[in-house]
Amino acid sequence: MTQLEKARKGIISEEMKICAVQEGVEAEFIKQGMVDGTIVICRNVNHQTIKPLAIGLGLRTKVNANIGTSRDNNNLALELEKLKIATDAGADAVMDLSTGGDLAQIRKAVMEQSTVAIGTVPIYQAAVKILDEKKAISEMTPDDMFAVIEENGRDGVDFITVHCGVNRLSVAAVESQGRVLGIVSRGGSMTANWMYCNNRENPLYEEYDRLLEIAHRYDMVLSLGDGLRPGAINDATDQGQLQELIILGQLNTRARAAGVQVMIEGPGHVPITEVEANIKLQKKICQGAPFYVLGPLPTDIAPGYDHITSAIGGAIAGAAGADFLCYVTPAEHLRLPTLADVRDGVIAARIAAHIADIAKGVHGARERNRKMSQCRKNFDWQGQVDLSIDPERTVALLEKSKSAQDEGCTMCGEFCAIKLGKR
Repeated sequence: MTQLEKARKGIISEEMKICAVQEGVEAEFIKQGMVDGTIVICRNVNHQTIKPLAIGLGLRTKVNANIGTSRDNNNLALELEKLKIATDAGADAVMDLSTGGDLAQIRKAVMEQSTVAIGTVPIYQAAVKILDEKKAISEMTPDDMFAVIEENGRDGVDFITVHCGVNRLSVAAVESQGRVLGIVSRGGSMTANWMYCNNRENPLYEEYDRLLEIAHRYDMVLSLGDGLRPGAINDATDQGQLQELIILGQLNTRARAAGVQVMIEGPGHVPITEVEANIKLQKKICQGAPFYVLGPLPTDIAPGYDHITSAIGGAIAGAAGADFLCYVTPAEHLRLPTLADVRDGVIAARIAAHIADIAKGVHGARERNRKMSQCRKNFDWQGQVDLSIDPERTVALLEKSKSAQDEGCTMCGEFCAIKLGKR
């Protein structure tokens, strides 16, 4: 029985109780959110070494970090170090997006060392297997795709991105309207290319019930991917993106009827004036399902600073109702991220998530800020460090003022407004 099926039967599972404690809410709240489809719990039945992760309405906005090898840079030890840095920096989940090396071995190593929920994109492994056999990606069979999904579930992967909404109807919508940048999702592009070369419908859409059976077996959350997400702000909220979203809304309904948990992935590059509308559209069309967004990035021209760009978009998206932010690092669009990039990306996304939590009135978010202000008033430097999102950096930058007898910092010294204002 999946977590969703337990909730429908009125059963409050151990996972729901653990998540409730973590979130500062009642277990009944978690259970009801699952019944309503607005909350999911990520923990595969074969991945009991991690705490379950609840994502959704009324809960703290969560942050995901992406790691993974590439064909040009295949270093498992480095990716495992990124895993540790991401979780130490506060990532709630990590996705292994590896495309280079032995993907099964890499995934298993990540699963063994992770303390948080793990996600994958199975079509990457299916594609790599075919390429290793000196074949074209278009030569994959539906059985190849589903075999890899089964393997991911069996290994304990907690949530998988599957591009089920990339079908003939949605791809035609992209082509009919035209785009500056076309399809930018790797999985979406692989799927659309497979469909074109084989003159067939997407197997993950055509045989969706087969996918549901696998997800149900392992209580693996389906993250219905935005394979047609915009990769340029001029492509945002176009026919292709919205047609895919409508399809994902329909697939969400089917999954829930089968007892399978679902969250929906969202855009991409979106101008700031359209971010809130995108969130509200998703929530309406997908019956309030948790929304997992990449960024979004409200400008295309900040390579090297896209962690800042995405934090701006993420804060607005989260405040409007997005539940799960996928980090973007300074290396986005440029290269595989370094250890420092991973840390910067997680911290930036956590800042955005916390700003969103204040706006949404999430339990404890505003109170933490009040405590920080009180510590500043009292020149309680250790309290400020402890309450900060990144205590390590706070300590590194802190420089106390001698002219203010160590009460103020060197920004103002003896002219510190707080010190002068004390009576």
